[in-house]
Amino acid sequence: MAMTFFRPSSPRRRITISAILALAAAVVGIVVYFTLPAMQPSGDAAKGPVRDAVTDAVDLEKRIAAFTQSFGERGGYRIPTERERRTVAGGVALVLDGRMEEAGAKLAEVDFAVQSIKDSVSGHRYAEVADAAARSDGANRGWGRVYVHLDAKPAWIVQVPHPVADQNTERLGAQVLRGAPGGVLVLAGAHRNAADGGAADVAHRTDSVFHDVIGELMSRRLPGLQLHGFANSSIPEFDAVVSTGAGDRAVNEAKLLSRELDERGLDVCRAYTRKCRLSGASNEQGLVAAEERLGFLHLEISRRNRISDGRLGEVAEAIGVLTQRWAKG
Repeated sequence: MAMTFFRPSSPRRRITISAILALAAAVVGIVVYFTLPAMQPSGDAAKGPVRDAVTDAVDLEKRIAAFTQSFGERGGYRIPTERERRTVAGGVALVLDGRMEEAGAKLAEVDFAVQSIKDSVSGHRYAEVADAAARSDGANRGWGRVYVHLDAKPAWIVQVPHPVADQNTERLGAQVLRGAPGGVLVLAGAHRNAADGGAADVAHRTDSVFHDVIGELMSRRLPGLQLHGFANSSIPEFDAVVSTGAGDRAVNEAKLLSRELDERGLDVCRAYTRKCRLSGASNEQGLVAAEERLGFLHLEISRRNRISDGRLGEVAEAIGVLTQRWAKG
């Protein structure tokens, strides 16, 4: 009876129903073709997340500011052992060599981790080396973070030893990192006064993760710029102090940076030609750079130029002229 019901009564009607059935079959085929692949898990999805997969894009400057905003003036720092310092520095070395899997395994020995992030502002990819989010004892060790540009060969360092204490130097560091390819940002992980005896003042200590990581970078002959801030009343006649620290290998770079700051309206004390306060001659990283005959700049910026977003951006632009030169080798 069912067959009789669908039997056509004429050749013309047979053709019409056949055409409809053929069209329906074609539509079903198209739907199946495009739907089934989407329903099947990909190879990567089936295996789980890739260790060095890039996360969703984030604003690098805001990410760093969020990390540092919890720093208190007291507490939140533990002096690392020599093994811990060397392990983190060794993990960073593996990141610099592009060996992300090995870096992750090395860093895990001291509850550190590495992941790739994409900066939503610059579009650049960075490896972020940081204390693991969930540690068994829940303590904040204050050993900081390292950001390595993944889209270019490492070529220069920007160092931030006193985040929060030198207000907005952490934001300036992020902006500088964006400004040229091949940058590595080394960021301290605690307020400079977080521990007794100045233990957390990493610019004047050699027993910190900060110092050992920079030592690894300097062993690769990378020039560096260290960022600091001073109170307006400390040197009221100047907006910035540009120095080559304990060495003299970066005088030409110091002249370039001073000129760029001048052009943006900052009054600069040039410590490489005259006596200036806050010249960083006793800075530990600068002392190593001087011994190794490496380019090193110590930059102090007044508070009035750090609390203004516009002025902070202009300082970053001035530094960017220098880091672009470093990036070219």
